[in-house]
Amino acid sequence: MSELFSYASMGFRHITDLAALDHLLFLVALVAPYRLRDWRHLVLVATAFTIGHSLTLALVVTRIVTLPTTVIEFLIPVTIVAAALENLRRGGAPRIGWRRAALAGSFGLIHGAGFANFLRTMFYGPIVLPLLSFNIGIELGQLLIISATLVLFTAADKIVAVRLPAQSHRIRAATASVIVAAWALAMAAGRVPW
Repeated sequence: MSELFSYASMGFRHITDLAALDHLLFLVALVAPYRLRDWRHLVLVATAFTIGHSLTLALVVTRIVTLPTTVIEFLIPVTIVAAALENLRRGGAPRIGWRRAALAGSFGLIHGAGFANFLRTMFYGPIVLPLLSFNIGIELGQLLIISATLVLFTAADKIVAVRLPAQSHRIRAATASVIVAAWALAMAAGRVPW
């Protein structure tokens, strides 16, 4: 039981740590177009991200796949920019359906590879329990971050609604997406592998 808790705690800390700014920015980009009433779909999108993340972690940790770290570290902020641009392309409207979840899952494949090489050095012996526990911790951390962000965005919508009631959600979604995209673009520029 302590091994389960230890790895779950590590996964939770990994996703909630401010040093993992790229993951936090990606989650903000995922949440940006959604409102509180869309929470069920948002959980689906976040879980799809975790599934993609988990799959790549498993493939890299077991050495089935080897990926160049410099390319992955560059692609992570690129996925953040892409998610933010998707929000802007849709005018801040949430995408309800399987496409947003599929996009998040595919981006999760890239994000999972970013931490997998480090994680591989920590696993010894059987990896099923540590990997499962780590991913449970990631999912719990994501749900916490998504919930907190959704609450903050709901408050922002109410503030903006005082002046622009019909536009508040779209203005907030666009503003958050532009800020996240700019930040991630700067990160990508600093990580160009060539």
